[in-house]
Amino acid sequence: MDPKSAGWTFLTNHARVLLVIARAPDVRLRDIAATCHITERTVLTIVTDLERDGYLSREREGRRTRYTLHREGTLRHPAEAHLPVRELLDLLTQPDNER
Repeated sequence: MDPKSAGWTFLTNHARVLLVIARAPDVRLRDIAATCHITERTVLTIVTDLERDGYLSREREGRRTRYTLHREGTLRHPAEAHLPVRELLDLLTQPDNER
């Protein structure tokens, strides 16, 4: 089955953006957009959402932005609200040889 024809994915764009930032805290918006296959404007909206809701903070370092993730925040869906974001990030950012 062609994954594009299914019409849904396991990870939201918010999760994808968070994972890209977890892997590279000084990543540029345009690189996040390219990695996630979404527009820079969408990335900016998502980063703003994540910052507003306490999942990350941004700090300017010269012309670059550095992100700090707040890994102890909990997942948003009621079924997973007891799980810290850290667990999702750890699962999806560990090298294969550490799993």
